[in-house]
Amino acid sequence: MKKYMVGFFGILLAACSNKNGDFDAQGVFETEEVMVSAEIPGKLLSFSVQEGDSLQQNQPVALLDSMALVLQKAQLQASVKALNEKTLDVNPQIELYKKQYEVQSVQLKNLQFEKNRIQELLKSDAATRKQMDDLVFQIESLEKQMSVTQQLIKVQQTSIGTQNRSILSEVEPLEKRIDGVEDQLKKSTVLNPLNGVVLNTYAEAGEVVGAGKPLYKIADINTMILRVYVTGDQLSALKIGQMVKVYVDQDKESYKSYDGRIIAIANKAEFTPKTIQTKDERANLVYAIKVQVKNDGYLKIGMYGEVKF
Repeated sequence: MKKYMVGFFGILLAACSNKNGDFDAQGVFETEEVMVSAEIPGKLLSFSVQEGDSLQQNQPVALLDSMALVLQKAQLQASVKALNEKTLDVNPQIELYKKQYEVQSVQLKNLQFEKNRIQELLKSDAATRKQMDDLVFQIESLEKQMSVTQQLIKVQQTSIGTQNRSILSEVEPLEKRIDGVEDQLKKSTVLNPLNGVVLNTYAEAGEVVGAGKPLYKIADINTMILRVYVTGDQLSALKIGQMVKVYVDQDKESYKSYDGRIIAIANKAEFTPKTIQTKDERANLVYAIKVQVKNDGYLKIGMYGEVKF
């Protein structure tokens, strides 16, 4: 009987040994985790995220009190409006000078007509030289006045234009500040960054949080990463993009298999080797390998998995 028992345990041990030997590497499933934080400080007016919730990308998940930002934006807009009202309208003054110039032009035309008439009268001694000199003086004076009027128009345009530019130069910085406040207002609504499942929450509605305060942690579990370690002698047979078979325990006697793809291979060993190594010691160096696996809902973070290359 002892002989049969020894034989039975020997067969069982061999079977177990072969079962473990069927796999080239073992590891743990993980996924890319994202910590979602508040980007602005404020009171959490609403936040109903719970651990285990499935969230969609760009789904609103939290609302921060933004009344201070709303008031700040209104104040900046009022400042812009006040500056615009300070600008001067150059047109009324310019129109006045233009009308004055038109009147002077008519006067000059009349004087030139009278000058021509006097010149004709001088030929027949029907007018005096003094009359002609007076007309020439009036014409010259009027031309000078018209030149001054033209200068006044240019000066007025330049002066008021300079004043307006000085005032309006303050508008652009205010508008940029308004854009900044609007950006902050958008951030008062927290949007979920990716499709996934909430792993942990770190805040409650009603709390006052600061910028950068973590609200919850989320992970996309539709695609899992199996991190395994291989020895140096296995490394030469592996490459990025290579398809492999991944196995996880389905019950005590069987495995559930998945198709996996190698997406990363470490360039360095996980620990510093000895200075002098034998061939066996070099084989003990381990390198991290990441295998991407499509999740059917069965795979969980922290679950053990085996790989066959």
